[in-house]
Amino acid sequence: MIRKITIGPDYLNSMKYVLGQIVLNNSNVIDLIKETTEAYEIWIKNSNNEIIKWKQFNKTMPISVEFNINF
Repeated sequence: MIRKITIGPDYLNSMKYVLGQIVLNNSNVIDLIKETTEAYEIWIKNSNNEIIKWKQFNKTMPISVEFNINF
């Protein structure tokens, strides 16, 4: 399971998306970060518990992926 992705060539100044992060004026939360064969998708949950695809990043972009590891 992906916990966090960072989009951009400079890690410190790139956009970061984390599961559970509140987005869009505190009205939605990141519910899922999913990898497909061609892209990474970010799905959000709104106040009505509807899950909607919010963003998609092509795999040709510089992306750092952090997985959820439970010990």
